[in-house]
Amino acid sequence: MVLEIVGWTLVIALFIIGMIGTVYPVLPSVVAIYFAFFVYGWFFTFDRYDVWFWIIQTLIVVVLVVADYLVGAYGTKKFGGSRLAIILSVVGLIVGPWVIPAFGLILGPLIGAVAAELIQGRDVNSALRVGWGTVLGLFASAVVKIILQLAMIGIWIFWITWIGIQ
Repeated sequence: MVLEIVGWTLVIALFIIGMIGTVYPVLPSVVAIYFAFFVYGWFFTFDRYDVWFWIIQTLIVVVLVVADYLVGAYGTKKFGGSRLAIILSVVGLIVGPWVIPAFGLILGPLIGAVAAELIQGRDVNSALRVGWGTVLGLFASAVVKIILQLAMIGIWIFWITWIGIQ
């Protein structure tokens, strides 16, 4: 009974960490959710999983990782941003929450993209436009992550309650 409580607590905690990680990039969002599947297997059973479960979930992870980068970069590029703007916006995304705890998630990428464009000699209005595109890309990326991670959790619930017991 105690091990069951510990197992479910860990699975749920990993799901929560994963969902929080969609908006707080320092947390390993999709990795936490994927790891929760293993925790469930270790505490309860791996028998409910088959090869199709792992193929589907791994495919979603790959799509999520690729989409996360591409959607964010697309927002920067769509608004005229350079490769340096993409790189510095990612640096800002990682460093921002640590430097400016309350607003760093938004301001970090914005400042990174704007700084990159100013370094490359763009005017302030163009740089701010690229920064705005970066923030929009960040939000679009978060929405994609939330949808795909909820799909992963939903598929897992469906699998262990319906598919895995047949």
